[in-house]
Amino acid sequence: MNVKIENQENSKVILEFTMSKEDFNKALDEAFKKNAKNFKVPGFRNGKVPRNIVEKVYGEGVLYETVIEDTVDNEYRKAIEENKLEVVSRPELDVKQIGKDKDFVYTVTFFVKPEAKVSKYKGLEIEKVNTKISKEDVEAELENIRNKNANIVSVDNRKLQQNDISTIDFEGFVDGKAFEGGKGENFELTIGSGQFIPGFEEQLVGMDIGEEREIQVKFPEDYHAENLSGKDATFKVKLISIKEKILPELDDEFAKDVSDFETLEEYKKDLKQKVKEKKENQAKAERESKAIEKLIENVEVEIPESMINDEVEQMIQQFSQNLAYQGMTIEQYCEFTKTTLDDFKKSLIPNAQKDVKLKLALEFIAKAEELVVEDSEIDEKIDELSKQYGSEDSSALKQNESARNYMREKILQDKTMKVIVDSVIEK
Repeated sequence: MNVKIENQENSKVILEFTMSKEDFNKALDEAFKKNAKNFKVPGFRNGKVPRNIVEKVYGEGVLYETVIEDTVDNEYRKAIEENKLEVVSRPELDVKQIGKDKDFVYTVTFFVKPEAKVSKYKGLEIEKVNTKISKEDVEAELENIRNKNANIVSVDNRKLQQNDISTIDFEGFVDGKAFEGGKGENFELTIGSGQFIPGFEEQLVGMDIGEEREIQVKFPEDYHAENLSGKDATFKVKLISIKEKILPELDDEFAKDVSDFETLEEYKKDLKQKVKEKKENQAKAERESKAIEKLIENVEVEIPESMINDEVEQMIQQFSQNLAYQGMTIEQYCEFTKTTLDDFKKSLIPNAQKDVKLKLALEFIAKAEELVVEDSEIDEKIDELSKQYGSEDSSALKQNESARNYMREKILQDKTMKVIVDSVIEK
């Protein structure tokens, strides 16, 4: 089998295969032997019909499909392996010539992973990231913990106030007609949380339990449902119950309840350190994000559409898994957000392009920096992750080739990002 490789623009590759007419006829003989029992011709026993009679009755091309099935895939895979081509699209077959006493000529067209060119990846200039913590940061975290440890008690002797947890029935109307998604029963709403559109929660303040009230609001111009954006609406609301959040006193007893410390001052010192670590981690993530934005500006690469489509499908799969944890399907999500799956996929394309571009850029940098991942590093990372998930035995995972390849790629990406981020210049 003779193979010619033609590299075209945008990572497109065409492999042209030529099987000599002699080999093609041998392949036809093999195809005939393979299918002989399937041919039925009056006057001949099953499996005993001569090939020339079969071709006369069924047509000369009756065996071509079998030859193509038996030949094309094997030869294609062999050529891919021998030429070390990393295919990123579904191959397309085009038969150029086929026939008795002719060379069998066909092409297989596909796209390979492109190589990115990065003009600059060290010394990228980014806006300075703030890592300082203030007294307000610590107080805000303390207040957050205090709220998490609050007691919720029912209230029946006063009107609804700011910060109360209300239970309401409601139904919304636009132009006098109820609209889809505008009705709820026994809905729990914290007044002041901003969960509803502006103006809704404020108008509930002062209601008595059992009271019914009509409130007037206007949907924001940028509201996600186009049929409601900018519209005036009336909501009929009934207050079912009121609950009050009673915050614990900030004293030594509080510190004992929520930590291993004996005094509030000791707890605050520890909390300050935790807030500092949290801020530093956030700053690290922000620094990485800014460096990535700058890096992508310096990347030159033509990305095949198939790679973008594959990335979008992976994003959809991950998003669907996250939705499943919340008891929702992707179809239900699209229905809720008034969109279609196709439109949702289209909305993911810009991020998919960015993600693919980044991956290709990191591969370029890893090669340029001659970064490698040792087997011991993979074992160490697997041990670390296994312990995080409560397993002391990671031997099975270490033997899993797929897991090792994933871990190798992840470690290499982390090493590459470190090269980039460690050299950034903050201004």
